[in-house]
Amino acid sequence: MQFEPVAGNIGALVTEVDLTTSLSDDAAETLRAGLASHQVLFFRDQPLTPAAHRALARIFGDTQPHPAYPTIDGYPELSILEVTPEAPPKIDTWHTDMTFMERPPLGTVLQGIIIPPAGGDTLFASLGAAFDSLSPALQRLVDGLVAVHSFEYGFRHSLAEPGGRERLADAVAQNPPVRHPVVRRHPVTERPMLFVNPLFTTSIDGLSEREGRQLLDLLYAHIPKPEHTCRFRWRPNSVAIWDNRATWHRPINDFWPALRRMQRITIAGDRPR
Repeated sequence: MQFEPVAGNIGALVTEVDLTTSLSDDAAETLRAGLASHQVLFFRDQPLTPAAHRALARIFGDTQPHPAYPTIDGYPELSILEVTPEAPPKIDTWHTDMTFMERPPLGTVLQGIIIPPAGGDTLFASLGAAFDSLSPALQRLVDGLVAVHSFEYGFRHSLAEPGGRERLADAVAQNPPVRHPVVRRHPVTERPMLFVNPLFTTSIDGLSEREGRQLLDLLYAHIPKPEHTCRFRWRPNSVAIWDNRATWHRPINDFWPALRRMQRITIAGDRPR
């Protein structure tokens, strides 16, 4: 198995591995170590069946369903992310998945099924590199702060659609706002990482609304600086595995109204600390 870095601070293309077959314990440990090191791993030509997709995700931990997306029959943890001419994309914001949960996901395994002829790339940003490049004074300021994350805020556009609040009523009730440290430590590497995002983070405890907004806006402008990021161009049967504790990602919705279909499994995580 070979890991070829795709950028200076984040991302690696992994070759000489077949994800459609059962991986040895050594290969699984190599993937886990590679994910902790590179934060997001990319693979080409991996036609995963739903069973193989689930087995791959379980190398990293237990799987969990997403409350807002349709799923594959028989695989409740395997979400369908589909954009059609009648259903345009809804999210084009930098984010970390599902930080509205007490225990946000460890990571995600995303497979490209139907890819548009051009466009539809995904950007990734390193939250560890972003923290490292802050000035020492700003590092001290943000370390120890606590931020509020909200499902309702993140899905406000879906909730505003006709019937949206009824469709997502259970998800809203089951996911009240939660609080996470603004700087979390990676449970494997102990690296400090900025853990706020513009999709789900609403405020910072102990700061006025204006102060919190200004600090969050500063961090939101800093994290996706080019030197903290990489970009992945999808092909059919490409796979990306990202460490949700250590990254932001953002879909580039420059392909609509072309058809795009992705399949995703989310891996259960721990409480940020």
